[in-house]
Amino acid sequence: MDSGQASGVTARLAEVRARIAQACADAGRAPESVKLIAVSKTFGAEHMAPALEAGQRLFGENRVQEAKGKWPALRAATPDIELHLIGPLQTNKVREALGLFDVIHTLDRPSLAQALAKEIARLEGPAPRLLVQVNTGEEPQKAGIPPQEADAFIAACREEHGLTVSGLMCIPPAHEPAAPHFALLAKIAARNGVDMLSMGMSGDFETAIMLGATHVRVGSAIFGGR
Repeated sequence: MDSGQASGVTARLAEVRARIAQACADAGRAPESVKLIAVSKTFGAEHMAPALEAGQRLFGENRVQEAKGKWPALRAATPDIELHLIGPLQTNKVREALGLFDVIHTLDRPSLAQALAKEIARLEGPAPRLLVQVNTGEEPQKAGIPPQEADAFIAACREEHGLTVSGLMCIPPAHEPAAPHFALLAKIAARNGVDMLSMGMSGDFETAIMLGATHVRVGSAIFGGR
């Protein structure tokens, strides 16, 4: 990665941080109440260097295998990195995911809850925090629990599988206003007693912050187009 590309990542990261701070101010929230997850999927380890040098420590990946090839060496050099899985998790990748990620955003079906519970029981150290993905737009091509089934699914995760659900995640439909979806997710979170809200991406994270996001997932606005 040449110096121009590196400086571009640094500048874009600074701009995103400034926008988050402004959105928090506009919403009457403390800036530290919102965490930035830099979505690094498809970008190589060399692209992480300028972000790490700028103090970024939360990163998001979509695929277990990509993360496995990229992050162990980076984490050996920078142990305080926090890695988030924000893409679908196959049940046969659960054991690997638990060894790689600090937070899993995409708990979205009973079979995955069962697989996670089984493998978490084998862990000697702390388990990753788990977020339930809610398909707020009820899009058939998209993963996630339908909103009307979210309460029952969260209860089953807790009571049947013994999992600790820390929060919720959503990806609104691309061609609809995001605000109603973020508001719906916040309502589901409130009535289920969870306080992590993973919502908002490069194009709509200010709206998500206004509606209660605690974690925003920003990729292209930091690393550029894929």
